[in-house]
Amino acid sequence: MIMIGANRATFASLIVNDRIMNFKKNLGISLLLSLFAICSISAQKFGYLNSAQLLAELTEVKAADSEIETFSKQMVSKGETMVKSFEQKYKQYAQEAQSGEFSPVQVQQKESELAAEQKKIQEYEVEVSNKIAQKREELLQPILDKVKNIVDQVGKEKGYTMIFDTSTGGLLFADESEDLMTEVKSRLGM
Repeated sequence: MIMIGANRATFASLIVNDRIMNFKKNLGISLLLSLFAICSISAQKFGYLNSAQLLAELTEVKAADSEIETFSKQMVSKGETMVKSFEQKYKQYAQEAQSGEFSPVQVQQKESELAAEQKKIQEYEVEVSNKIAQKREELLQPILDKVKNIVDQVGKEKGYTMIFDTSTGGLLFADESEDLMTEVKSRLGM
């Protein structure tokens, strides 16, 4: 019986040693895979740029902003003239209506005229907003395109995988080899 106990102890130590060897192998393989993963991650190059700060410092943007402001003031000035004219007509109507100078038909007619004028002012406000937005895009889009092209050039020339915008948290540049659109489309049968 002592012999059987010794064999069991030897057998148990063999099992333990075998498990330790397997653990060491698995640990070694895991460490090796981790090292490869770290190396491949470190091979990627990332950059960042604060586009809001860059645009604020560009003289072209400052000139465009100045032109937009001048254009906006001209448009708003006409709107203010329309509002002043409306206010004068409304005050005059209110005084005449209180004094009882108008018949009910005349009151309705004057109110319709004032409502039509007020609608014109509201339409002009929308028109102004649209024209200012259009002018802004017309002046700033070429500048934004220029900046985008330069960021793309820097990204490609310097070997960046991705360049992020710190002001928006967006992506300014991505290496085309990282785009998975074609692969995903093909797997979807597109």
